[in-house]
Order: sequence, then structure tokens, then C-alpha cells
Amino acid sequence: MRPRDIYSDSESITPIASRISILLVSVFLIFTVSCSTGSTAETLPPGTAPGDETATVEKATSNTLSTINPEILPSFDPPGETSYIYRKADLHTIIPDRPRFDILKYLVQEGDTLFGIAEKYGLKAESILWGNWYTLEQDPHTLKPGQELNIPPIDGVLYSWSEGDNISKVADTFHAEPEAIIEWPGNNIGFDVDFADPGIEDGSLILITGGRRDAPTWQMITITRANPAAASILGPGFCGSVSNGPIGTGVFDWPTSSRWISGYNYIPGVHEAIDIGGAIGHGIFASDNGVVVYSGWNNYGYGYVVVIDHGNGWQTLYATSIRSTSAAVKLSSRVAQSERWG
Repeated sequence: MRPRDIYSDSESITPIASRISILLVSVFLIFTVSCSTGSTAETLPPGTAPGDETATVEKATSNTLSTINPEILPSFDPPGETSYIYRKADLHTIIPDRPRFDILKYLVQEGDTLFGIAEKYGLKAESILWGNWYTLEQDPHTLKPGQELNIPPIDGVLYSWSEGDNISKVADTFHAEPEAIIEWPGNNIGFDVDFADPGIEDGSLILITGGRRDAPTWQMITITRANPAAASILGPGFCGSVSNGPIGTGVFDWPTSSRWISGYNYIPGVHEAIDIGGAIGHGIFASDNGVVVYSGWNNYGYGYVVVIDHGNGWQTLYATSIRSTSAAVKLSSRVAQSERWG
């Protein structure tokens, strides 16, 4: 055979081989799809439509998990320490704040002040004073260790009921409405009470919420240069007569080298002054020009007192517990502003 004829036959065989290859690939794909379809049909439960693979997968997963033997699972060893949450046993019980209706008793300790006691119980200092009006002799300066004080539950006036009292008059005395007395649960008064004859036991402590007492009567009287002897009712430190002296400027200087308030601030009707802290050796100075019209002991809670009249309607009072301080100031002495006298 000639070479040309052999070459021609090989070229004619190539297309036939290609067709056979395509046919084999197609048969393989058909077989694969058929197997897959057959498998899916076998796993579908009776009554399940073809294509509902979700239900089938979920059921298979559930069945598979239920047949797992935990003993063949690998052990779980998390890195680091494993933390646990424990409920701590605590015998201390926190009781929430609740309204108090009863009246407490407090024994005054060394170093106590009216303001400090009031702050301890969440009250105003006035309420402590008004609730112990006669124990403290209407004066916060008479507070001393050993005294037993009434502590009201809220701010107001504690009043000791007397036989013959009626609700309307008591409320009016303390600038309150009758409802302030009958509506407070701690007073144990019914709403149908007879205002004129409430039947309250004599000596019972009644709280008038929102009430107040009038300013006490122990305040210093005015001691004029023209009549200084009027101060004789205050104690032995009064003057018989006073000569004319310098007139004040009307502007007051700070009266001591100490600059801090020791506990009592200015409260109208309760404490109409300021208490300036100090120590032995601290100087006391005249706040303004004037004349000394009182120097000595005061019988109404101030202790040793010096009063300077400034001749312009103003007077300044210096209360101290040191006798030698007031004794060093002579009556009728003329003093200049910022002059040290104690």
C-alpha cells in the first residue's frame, strides 16, 4: 500500500473516535444522574413529595443524633481554667428604706451638735429644736451630753398634748392646717374625729407635719448708750452709764483670726448668729467702731459676753466661754474697727 493511502485512512478514523468519546461521556452522565435520583427516591418517606428535601434532612439529622453513643465522642478539654457561677451565701439582709412613724429617743454624746444630730436622721436642725423645746430651753446652745432627745420621723413640730386642747387651735398655733395633724398615721387619729374634743390622751406627743414654732424669746435686747442699765436683766455685766464714743462705719470686719464655722450657721428664728471656731490664743477684734455697753456673764445661754454699740443702730455681740476674755474689756471702753480686745 502506498504511503499516501495509509495517511488518508488515519484521517478518516479520527472523527469516528471523537464521536465514540462523546457518546461514552453522555452515557456516564446519564448513569450518574439516574443513581442520584434513585437514591433520593429511596430515602423519601411514604407520602413525601419529591423535592421536599428539608423535612427529610431534618429527620435524618434527628435520628442520627439520637443514635450517637457519647462514649465514642472525643473528650472536651477547654484551654485555661473553667469558670463557674456560684450563688454566694450571705446572711446579711439589706432591708429597704421604709417610712418611719414612731418617735425615737437619742442620748446626746460628747461632741454632738444640733446640726450633726439632725443630719444623722435626715432632718432639719429646727425640727430637733422644736421637738425638744423645753428640754433645750428654747436655745440650741443648751445642748449637752446626757440629754435625751425626741427624734421625729419627719420634719415638723412635736407637741405634747394637753387636756382641753382642740385640733384647730393647736394647728393654728404652729401655722399648719388641722389636716396636718389628723392625716399623719403616727398620730393614730381617725378621720371622723371631733376637732373640739378629739379624745387624745393628755401628754401624748403629736406631730404637726409642716408646722413651725415662733422665734424664741431669749434673743438679746438692744442695749443703747443712753440706757445701758436696761441690760441688767441679762446678768451682772451691764453698765450704769456710758459716755459718747465713736460711731461705726456700717461695714463690718471679720472679728477673729479663725476662718471656719464651728457648727451653727445663721438660721432666722432658730440661731440668729454664726459660731466661729477658734482656739485659745486666737485674737478677737471689734467688727466696727463703737463703745462697750456690756461685758460679763449672760444668764440666757451665751456664757461670757461682750456687746459693742456702734451708735448707728447696729450692735455686735461676742459670746465666749472664757471669763478672762470678757473681764479684760472694761465697760464704756471705746474701740476702733479691727482693734483687738480679746
